[in-house]
This record gives sequence, structure tokens and C-alpha cells, in this order.
Amino acid sequence: MENKTKIHKAKKSLGQNFLKSVPALTAIVKSGEINNADTILEIGPGKGALTEKLLEVAGKVIAVEKDRDLLEFLQTKFSEEIKNKKLILINEDILEYNLKIKNYKIIANIPYNITGAILKKFLTDENQPERMVLMVQNEVAKRIVARDGSESILSISVKAYGNPKIIMKVPARYFSPAPKVDSAIIAITNINRNNFHPIPTSPLAKGEGNSLEEKFWKIVKAGFAHKRKMLMGNLKEFDKKIDWLSILTKLNISIKSRAEELTLNNWLEITKMVQ
Repeated sequence: MENKTKIHKAKKSLGQNFLKSVPALTAIVKSGEINNADTILEIGPGKGALTEKLLEVAGKVIAVEKDRDLLEFLQTKFSEEIKNKKLILINEDILEYNLKIKNYKIIANIPYNITGAILKKFLTDENQPERMVLMVQNEVAKRIVARDGSESILSISVKAYGNPKIIMKVPARYFSPAPKVDSAIIAITNINRNNFHPIPTSPLAKGEGNSLEEKFWKIVKAGFAHKRKMLMGNLKEFDKKIDWLSILTKLNISIKSRAEELTLNNWLEITKMVQ
């Protein structure tokens, strides 16, 4: 088993950087608020450092690993846990994997090259996780929480479904091989799609919940379409028939605003006023 660990080389194509910091691993698990009734989905378990910590506290861990070489290593390392059905190993691409269980949490050191795709897949899925605790690039974590006060499609995309919070920064030296950038642990809690439930006063109330959700994303993407343009210009380009001036005025949003200045609530209010 030790020999396999030594000969396995991280594959750049799969975004592999193995976390070796015990404090960081402990912080990830603690942020998950895991108990023995929880089912955890781990994305890209790698050599199993986080998997081992998760197995100590969770009821069941489902680990999805795309790399077949690592899968064989994990099968050997956790043979007892697999036998006891406490660990289920899946050899698949997480973006193609269809999780069929409900009431689960995602705790993972994810491949950074598919961070956006992972967030979109699970936050917008009908079967959303209760909580996500992820290791991501530090700059991405700061963009998600909009630490500088400037929102983005990424920050709005996460905040529309949950509450993101940076747990701690993790220096590059805590990984093997060390990536070129520092990382951060981010927790997304209270995941739901309550923002998109129709309300009686909304012109969209007669439709399904997802019609409000779809319209919301069309408007947000239109608003951020050209960063140098003011919000009004982008929205007019999106749909000239809508009286955007009237909508923004009623909501006390300056017509000189840019998309990054608007809060999630601003975007939701705009969407609900569009007929």
C-alpha cells in the first residue's frame, strides 16, 4: 500500500493536488457539522486523507473518484470500510454522476478546474445537498462571498441558493504537489431554492417555481453581459420592450448603477417586477 502511494503522481489533467495539512483537514470536517446519521458525498477523494477523517464521524461516505489508479489504491486502503458498507467508492466523473439519495452533505477538496461546474450542478439540482464544505482557490472564495463588496455572477449564483462563508485560508505549501495559488475552505449553508417560490402578488405566480428561477438567471446574465456598461444599458439590450427605467426607479436603484453594485435581493425584486 505504501508503495502505491509513492508511485502515484498527481495528474494535472484531473486537477489533482493532495491536501496534507491536518489542521486544514480538521477544519473542513468541523465545518461540515457531521454526525453518525449523515451521508457525505466526497468529490475526488485522492489518496483518502479527508476520506479517513470523514469516516471517523459520518454514518456513510460516498466517494466519487474519476482516476482509476487512485480508485484501486483507495479500495486497498479502505477495504474494511468498503466491506462494512460505510464507504462506497464510485469510479465516475462527478459532473456525470447522478446521486440518487436525499439528505446528504458535500465535503470535498475539489478539482479547481471544475469548481464552477460543481457549484452549478449541485446548487441548482432538484436534489440539493444540505450543506457544502469545499476547498477552492482563495481568490474564488473571496469572489463568492464578495469580500470587496463587488458582486459577480459567481457570488450571486451561490447566494441565490445558500449562505457562503470563508472558514480559513490554506497556503499552497499545505498541498502535494503545491499549486501556484493559495486556497481557502468555504462553507455554503442553509441550501434551498426558497428565493424562487412564486408569491401571490407576482405576475409569475400562476406559473411554476422554476419559471421565476429561469427568468431570474436570464436577467442576471444580461445585467452582467458587458462589465463596462451601466446596468440600464445591458438590460435595454436584453429586452427593449420592458420599461427598465420605471422598474429601477420604483426599486430605488440608481439608473447609473453597474451590475456588480446590486445585491441578490435587488435582482430578485427586478425579476418579480418583470412581466
